[in-house]
Amino acid sequence: MPSEDLSAFGYRQELRRTLGGFSAFAAGFSFVSILTTVFQLFAFGYSFGDTLFFWTWPLVITGQLLVALNFAELAARFPLAGSVYQWAKHLSPGFAGWLAGWMMLVGCVVALAGAAIALQVVLPSVWSGFQLVGGDPAITSPTGASNAVLLGTLLIVLTTVINAGGVRLMARINDVGVAAELVGVLVLIVGLALFAVRGPQVVLQPAGESPGAGGVLASALMAAYVLYGFDTAASVAEETKDARRTAPRAVLRALLISGIGGLAVVLTALMAAPSLTDGQLAGKGLPYVITAVFGDTLGRVFLADVAIAVVVCTLTIQTGTVRLIYSMARDGALPGAKRLSAVNARTGTPIAPAVLSGTLAIGLLLLNLGNPTIFSTITGTSVVVVYLAYLLVTGPLLLRRRQGRFTAEPGHFSLGRWAIPVNVAAVGYGAMMIVDIAWPRAEIYDLAGTGSVWVLLFPIEFVGAALLTGYLCWRRRSALTTVPVPAT
Repeated sequence: MPSEDLSAFGYRQELRRTLGGFSAFAAGFSFVSILTTVFQLFAFGYSFGDTLFFWTWPLVITGQLLVALNFAELAARFPLAGSVYQWAKHLSPGFAGWLAGWMMLVGCVVALAGAAIALQVVLPSVWSGFQLVGGDPAITSPTGASNAVLLGTLLIVLTTVINAGGVRLMARINDVGVAAELVGVLVLIVGLALFAVRGPQVVLQPAGESPGAGGVLASALMAAYVLYGFDTAASVAEETKDARRTAPRAVLRALLISGIGGLAVVLTALMAAPSLTDGQLAGKGLPYVITAVFGDTLGRVFLADVAIAVVVCTLTIQTGTVRLIYSMARDGALPGAKRLSAVNARTGTPIAPAVLSGTLAIGLLLLNLGNPTIFSTITGTSVVVVYLAYLLVTGPLLLRRRQGRFTAEPGHFSLGRWAIPVNVAAVGYGAMMIVDIAWPRAEIYDLAGTGSVWVLLFPIEFVGAALLTGYLCWRRRSALTTVPVPAT
């Protein structure tokens, strides 16, 4: 998208347009980062759904594809930094549109913290010296949770420095990391398939006691957590060449490659696991399968590749967060907008949003220092918040379609006559998943067994607090400035 095209939306070109198609795809793919998130949540999914948790993957892939198809149209129509915020702002000007950006921002900060603590899942398995706190390295133990906070904090400091250094530096690291992750995923799938001790029919019935519908629905948190963030491929649109064509393709490719790759990893891991009933899959998850199948030495090498994926995933989540903050700030839609929208002349990137997002994520980690429920709580909460932000885009988009007030960009990606059916299904899927993940399950939100209703309702409380804070912030900012909304 040339600079004059950007000016039609009321902005001038400030970010450096240097990214190609692969870099745009890499931004969405590494946010999803199947090596990071599948390793994080495999044990969780299996503990709830047994082998049947596999079937939540086709459901979530299909549902998120419906969302991504709508996002692809929007990426061609509004190829702007901050994707979700910009799309929602043009679809529903005012508080509702701003709220989508706000909730996405909150969700990204939570996701940034959640991705960073994934280092705890792999690094102590690579070398025990990474357990700096000492004691049990399991992330659900007090010592493991404390060490996760320490490793996560160090990682966020690193990614903040890289993001402040400019998009070229970020893209180079991200491109290399994504290439390594793609190779790692392929090697993992082929290796596990070669050493399989059972066939794919393993997913047709539980290995142990039936988890029931409730258990399978709870295990959907795994796939739901893995398969979001693909919209980041469009969030870097103002830094992408030929963004109207490149961004929609990058969004869809990031989701589909991640979804299919993750599905294959889950299936082959279940086929290759030495045992399905000895408690290791529910306790240690994929690291147990990797070391058992590939041996200690090769297993550690592969886990090191997973650690690289965690670093790149955290880096890209922060990149998307920085673009979102910048996009909202230049509209005067956030406190401290002038400073947050400033682009450094030397690096060509907004530095203040990188520092702010890193500080907030570290603060969230420190608030949960030593808390054994940190992982499941942050994971579930981030899914609820981000899915709500997505719903605040697909919902208004559906209303616009039914009113005949939305048209796809001529000559670019379009759903055509399937637009309304796909949009309706996307809204229904989003609402269903929010209810499912936010459901007050003690096994997710009260691992300590407190029995407190306040602990069980944490995601709902968090969303409520975010909504109230957002409303107060909106009232304050709207009294000082008017957010520009170009004609659509």
